[in-house]
Amino acid sequence: MWGDIDYLVVDTPPGTSDENITIVQCLKSTGIHGAIIVTNPQQVSLIDVGKGINFCKMAGVPVLGVVENMSGLRQAILDMKFVKPSESGEADVTDWALDYIKEKAPDLLSVVACIEAFDSSKGGAEKMCREMGVPFLGKVTMDPQLGKAVDEGRSCFTDQKCSASASAPALKQIVEKLIKPQ
Repeated sequence: MWGDIDYLVVDTPPGTSDENITIVQCLKSTGIHGAIIVTNPQQVSLIDVGKGINFCKMAGVPVLGVVENMSGLRQAILDMKFVKPSESGEADVTDWALDYIKEKAPDLLSVVACIEAFDSSKGGAEKMCREMGVPFLGKVTMDPQLGKAVDEGRSCFTDQKCSASASAPALKQIVEKLIKPQ
């Protein structure tokens, strides 16, 4: 059907939809080795992913692991936009803020800000994996540099700006876990 390939990535809807059933039936006939499940830290997503893991188990498709995507936001200070809220809206004060940082605290220019976008107080995907007995492959943060690289068709592993971001090393570790000799 697809010729000689090492990996096939299929992005399916969450849960156990008709699309997922059809895809699994099709792929099982080609010798599927397993599924990688991607979630985010939100409880509603984890609930759907739990259903997907159970679906894979019932369908006889091994779950190779789970990746927690959008696990916070990491953004270099130099790449941030700064705004000042006011009654009439908000004003862009990025130039002023960066000039101020350069003058008063230049060491902050090499800092990366980390923001938890979703509440992970319940343990997120890692806890779910322990409870369900499936491997946790790692976390990938929201990363504007990764998004830009993907949009422009560049690899986050070879693109200089993207490879220096938080996502590239995390993705590389996940890939290495998946392709290591068994």
